Amino acid sequence: MRKLTRKPLFALAIASLMLPAAPIMAQPVPGAILYTVILPAGEFGSAAYTAVVVSGLASAKKFCGALDEAYRIDCLAERFGVLSQAIPKDSEYAEVQRVLKSASDQMANLARNNRSQDLPRGKATRPGTTETTTRVLTPTSQATSVQVNKQAQAILAQTETLLLRSAEGSRSKTLQYAKIARAVGSNKVLLRTA
Repeated sequence: MRKLTRKPLFALAIASLMLPAAPIMAQPVPGAILYTVILPAGEFGSAAYTAVVVSGLASAKKFCGALDEAYRIDCLAERFGVLSQAIPKDSEYAEVQRVLKSASDQMANLARNNRSQDLPRGKATRPGTTETTTRVLTPTSQATSVQVNKQAQAILAQTETLLLRSAEGSRSKTLQYAKIARAVGSNKVLLRTA
């Protein structure tokens, strides 16, 4: 039995979103699953693709929540960055891609500017899996953790707002972006200090 990985499925789901409304015959790829999302003419996006993005954000929450608090901001930055890179810039989700990348960049800068001198930088792996960060994570200083976590929460809140504003004027876009915004906001719980 072959082990299926998320990456080919996710990449194919994204690639198929760039197709026109009519289905196109796909060439078989050895060892891969073809997942096609057909978009009705005149409609925004796809509930299935929105679910892929929301799932990616939920996965980020789970992954980063398993880490020491000092690494969570940069972990979220890295996970948001990975997710934003997987969203095609020329798709109907280009604004989501841009907003997630911006949040990723801001949180990575926040972690770098408040780096702990006591903890090492390093890659993180989700316990019980082979899922690993794509880069080393920068831990934040415990001395500034309350202030830095509030700044990271503000970045996430701003990201939610930008997503909701980007959807104005389209009912279907509003529904889909609202789901993504809620998933972004759910990560704020990781940044609350005791």
